[in-house]
Amino acid sequence: MSHVTAVFVLVSLLGLSVVLAEDPYLFFTWNITYGSIAPLGIPQKVILINNQFPGPEINCTSNNNIIVNVFNNLDEPFLLTWNGIQNRKNSWMDGTPGTNCPIPPGQNFTYHLQPKDQIGTFFYFPSLGMQKAAGGFGMLRVHSRLLIPVPFPPPAEEFNALAGDWFTRSHKLLARKLDAGRGLGLPNGVLINGRPGRAVAGRDDPPMFTMQAGNVYRFRFCNVGLKTSLNFRIQKHSLKLVEMEGSHTIQNLYDSLDVHVGQCLSVLVAADQAPGDYYLVASTRFTKKVYTATAVLHYAGSNSPPTPVIPEGPSGWAWSFNQWRTFRWNLTASAARPNPQGSYHYGQINITRTIKLSNGHTLVDGKRRHFINGVSHVDPDTPLKLAEYFNLSNPVFRYNLMGDLPPALDAPVTLAPNVITAEFRTFIEIIFENTERSIQSYHLDGYAFFPVGMGPGKWSPESRKRYNLYDTVSRHSIHVFPKSWTTIMLTFDNAGMWNLRSMNWENKYLGQQLYVSVTSPARSLRDEYNMPDNALRCGAVVGLPLPPSYT
Repeated sequence: MSHVTAVFVLVSLLGLSVVLAEDPYLFFTWNITYGSIAPLGIPQKVILINNQFPGPEINCTSNNNIIVNVFNNLDEPFLLTWNGIQNRKNSWMDGTPGTNCPIPPGQNFTYHLQPKDQIGTFFYFPSLGMQKAAGGFGMLRVHSRLLIPVPFPPPAEEFNALAGDWFTRSHKLLARKLDAGRGLGLPNGVLINGRPGRAVAGRDDPPMFTMQAGNVYRFRFCNVGLKTSLNFRIQKHSLKLVEMEGSHTIQNLYDSLDVHVGQCLSVLVAADQAPGDYYLVASTRFTKKVYTATAVLHYAGSNSPPTPVIPEGPSGWAWSFNQWRTFRWNLTASAARPNPQGSYHYGQINITRTIKLSNGHTLVDGKRRHFINGVSHVDPDTPLKLAEYFNLSNPVFRYNLMGDLPPALDAPVTLAPNVITAEFRTFIEIIFENTERSIQSYHLDGYAFFPVGMGPGKWSPESRKRYNLYDTVSRHSIHVFPKSWTTIMLTFDNAGMWNLRSMNWENKYLGQQLYVSVTSPARSLRDEYNMPDNALRCGAVVGLPLPPSYT
């Protein structure tokens, strides 16, 4: 008799039951309010969470149950979405206008998140309208469980750097500007953790980060801005890339790293320079005028100020493209599970469908609209997921208005909810073609995918010969350079309604997004959860009886 069997028999004889422990719970109560700050010298109304800007950090471990009770004290509806958290089987918690009714003013909603089999660096932010321009964002760290090996020693400390372009006009004014058919224009500056640093104030803020000489620290960088790519660098320090949006990477050293809108990564920084203060720099990329924010990195015990000469960032698209080509998946490292990342051989799976998505913009009734494959998305009054669940999709939206290939260039643009279907558990190739002269950044909720290739011009079947089918980094967001293409591959194995959106927020606001409906034919709780009891109702589903439950 084995030791395990003997223990089980002993427990049974004692009349005790064997119960598998549930994953731990973390509880948060967040009060959403307005506040006034002036990070660029001009007082403006922003969105605070528990009076904090940026909002509180969620620091958790893989598989934790995260309970966030959100009280909306604004004068407008509110939702939070969790950029990169896959919400397996549970798009009910995704927090987008296509999955959730907004939280009305004066009311609350409780999110139940679980980063199932996930680790990495993520962030949350408001998903309605232009509220993202007012703050309400924060860091979400997911650590490996204790028994799962991590491919680097524990750092002495971890630091967050939530950076993004910043506009001094209110989010409501920005929305009215877009509604009138105008663009946002250039930002007014860049912030790191809500502060601009020396570039605006003319003097340094107190140190944001403190290090002890000889130690190694982990910095988590996220671009939480509206439209502008950023370059991160630290005076006289190298950045060792170790993780990107939930995947361990080959640990290359960089002088600086481009992080596009909606993307996150983490680096190790060795405190191996002469004791003193140094600048962490985030500056804009691909803009005629370069906007810069700084944060002071302080060596404990030193009184030496930073060198005033800020290291210049890179220039041009080619530099960024060539850097992307150096990012590689660490095939031998474990992520959230004990098995190595490389045990998933994505390059050997047969492609069952190819979807080519072409973005662009046009004028509709004299106003600017952005579109994908000739459809400019409009959010209906009833969230798409609720309409689908209550079998009301026909009056609320139509599936597959958009085809798998872009229409003719002169085809009219349709303004409507843009929902496509994907067969459950099929492996699909998605090609993004960017017809614009500005960089695009896309994010897909509910999934991680494999960006297997990118290149200039239009995609063709010959482009597949240049795909990386071995060790590209699995992630949830990817960029597409101007007049270029990018291809991703993934298995649609997470049932639900999932938002594929431009993270260039004015484009997304004006229609450059869609939803992917992934349904399990079994209607089984094994594949998807029922609508939660606390789900808010709005639109056409108010007062309707619940449909039959999944079994």
